[in-house]
Amino acid sequence: MSNENTQPSGLEQAPAEVKLAVDLIYLLETNEISPEIALKAIDIVRGDLLSKVERA
Repeated sequence: MSNENTQPSGLEQAPAEVKLAVDLIYLLETNEISPEIALKAIDIVRGDLLSKVERA
C-alpha cells in the first residue's frame, strides 16, 4: 500500500505565495490567456498592489 495519501504534497507544504502563483498559472493556462496579455495584466495588478502597500 502506498503512503502517498499520508504524506503532504510539496505544494501543500509550499509558502502561500507559491500556492497562489500555481493557482494563477493554472487559471491563465486553463483560460488560454497568451503570455503577452498575462504579463501586461500582471503589470497592472502589480502597480495596484504596490500602491495599496504604500498606503498601508
